[in-house]
Amino acid sequence: MNNVTVMANTTMMGDAGDMPMCGDMVGNYLTTAGCNLTNATDLMTFWESLLEDDTFKSVDEAYSAYFWYGITIVIAIASFINWSYRLTLSARHVFQILRAAAVRRPFPAKPSNLYTKSVATITAVVREATYPQYTPLALSRFFTAPPSGIFLLLSLYFGFLVGLELVQDFIPGAIYYQAFGLRAGWLSTAQTPLLILLVGKKNLLALFTGISSERLNIFHRWVARSIWLYGTIHWISMQYAWTYYGVSDLEHSMDPAYPTGIAAWGILTWINVSSIGPLRNWQYEFFVLQHVLSFIGYFIVLLMHLPVRYAKIYVYIPIGLFLFDRLIRTLFFAWNNRRLGRATITPLAGDVSRVRVQNLGLKDWHAGQHVLLSLPRFGILQSHPATIASTPTSHNGDLIFILKAHKGFTGRINKSAITTQASLWSAKEISRPSTSYDSEPAQPQLPKYLALVSGPYGSSHSDFACFSSALLIAGATGITFTLPLLLNIAERATITNLPLKHVTFIWIIKSSSYTSWVSDELRAAVRRMNKSRISCDVSIYVTQDGGMADYKNNNREKAPGCTCTNANGLCYCNGNGVSPPVRSEAQQQRYKRQPTESIRAIPSRENSAASSNLMTVRSGRPNIETILWETLECAEGETGVAVCGPLALGVRTRKAVSGVSAQRGVHKGTGAQGVYLHVEGFHW
Repeated sequence: MNNVTVMANTTMMGDAGDMPMCGDMVGNYLTTAGCNLTNATDLMTFWESLLEDDTFKSVDEAYSAYFWYGITIVIAIASFINWSYRLTLSARHVFQILRAAAVRRPFPAKPSNLYTKSVATITAVVREATYPQYTPLALSRFFTAPPSGIFLLLSLYFGFLVGLELVQDFIPGAIYYQAFGLRAGWLSTAQTPLLILLVGKKNLLALFTGISSERLNIFHRWVARSIWLYGTIHWISMQYAWTYYGVSDLEHSMDPAYPTGIAAWGILTWINVSSIGPLRNWQYEFFVLQHVLSFIGYFIVLLMHLPVRYAKIYVYIPIGLFLFDRLIRTLFFAWNNRRLGRATITPLAGDVSRVRVQNLGLKDWHAGQHVLLSLPRFGILQSHPATIASTPTSHNGDLIFILKAHKGFTGRINKSAITTQASLWSAKEISRPSTSYDSEPAQPQLPKYLALVSGPYGSSHSDFACFSSALLIAGATGITFTLPLLLNIAERATITNLPLKHVTFIWIIKSSSYTSWVSDELRAAVRRMNKSRISCDVSIYVTQDGGMADYKNNNREKAPGCTCTNANGLCYCNGNGVSPPVRSEAQQQRYKRQPTESIRAIPSRENSAASSNLMTVRSGRPNIETILWETLECAEGETGVAVCGPLALGVRTRKAVSGVSAQRGVHKGTGAQGVYLHVEGFHW
């Protein structure tokens, strides 16, 4: 065996020229000189010296602290950006009030000085680079690539870890692998508090950065993978050193850290494997239960694995964070359910259930937030995320949920609703639903179920009332996110002067029968905004509907256009080139539309002949890029875009926003204003 030297904290040699004893230092390095590794005593002595890590323990501990210095800096920067942008949006309300008082600030959502213009330009460049998402949609069930911005952050994160692993970690000799593995072990353990910080529903990270817990979840999963990766490097590197020197059997049989380390790595491997999308979504209830239990087991064996004298702080902290999060969530849960809620369930078209929860302690939430909904009748000890499709001032303050039926919890809810309705119809007991969404449907005979909620959570998006124009896009049940945004804007528009001047609302559904889900709410919101100074266009695109196909075939010979009915406020359109709404000459000058590319067919308030037609229903899929162009052309300041729906819809919208922003030269001397994008998805 070669005479290799390694740094170690061992006993000094005797006089120069003496033959070194096994395990002694030669020139401040550990050497195999004097060791007969075929001798059990020498092998034991060398193995003990090999495991001695006091010399580089302090260095590894310092680099673990450097990791947290870097994370703290990133959090501070994100917090500064978040609160600066929040203050900017809040200032727009003030400027709008000043504008109403005839003070010179005509466009609150438009940067007006050198500083704000410079910030807007930098923001536009960053958005164009970070908004796109390049992912193979055909493989989305198994793999989804993150958006460019998240990919960039993850690349910087892993690059930072690689630097911390390699800097000041080269020690000649075989113990190089021992030192390399120990550094990896330190970095793996140091990331554990961040792992828990990213998953807590109620945590300081979300408070400071404005990024809600469900949006931090992707970082939680990648940090878990990083912990596993560096734990694997830790194990392989040290195992190589033990095998190289022939002390592997001693390590496996005598070091108590080895079996606990293998157990921790095995549990961590299972946690990462079971968190893969298809497995996670296969049995979600089982996933949540085993995920929590697996982490508890991981913490236990990790505490057993780590030496008593150091490193355990990185386990105690996440345990404290986890318990703190659970305590806060429990207190909120108890407060929200101090008055037990009762839920009524109504089946809707498309295997969808409408759940209305009354008499809850939860009476305040933001548009777009979600809760963890529990209906013990359909699943004991089960709670599922559900977006609140109402606002605190709508629906008499009740919580409205629109749930698509899948297997398990939502499937049982829908099946029960259908069965109940069928029995009521057969008994001729069901009465006509109320025409006002603010009142409880006139169905007192519907059974009521105990309902418990935890939350609300989410709502990391900006206030869309603070933009000059807003484009809200939803696919199917994604309307549960965009509808409350619309309702919130409509409610506020009636009591205050908002910077927002125009709203375009797009809803993509498979069947025109789905409009019954929220038709009353949409009509009420449009009427409210039409009474204010905000124009609102609602377009519903039906992609797979025989009735719409029949309408299109029957009107094939007619010129492209819309047939409007005053009875329900709907316009049914054929053809792709629908003429734009009739506008005054001043409006035509302001709205620089391209007639052949027009998507909306909602009559303007000037078109009195059809002013009662509030929504357009058309066959096919919308051209997101064209709609975005039209929205931006009429914007007097920054535009806010929100989209919620399937992955493909989010990817298309991301591409459109990034591409149109670059083509228009946003904040690059062309006069084109910025575009803010917020994307919600069905995934969890």
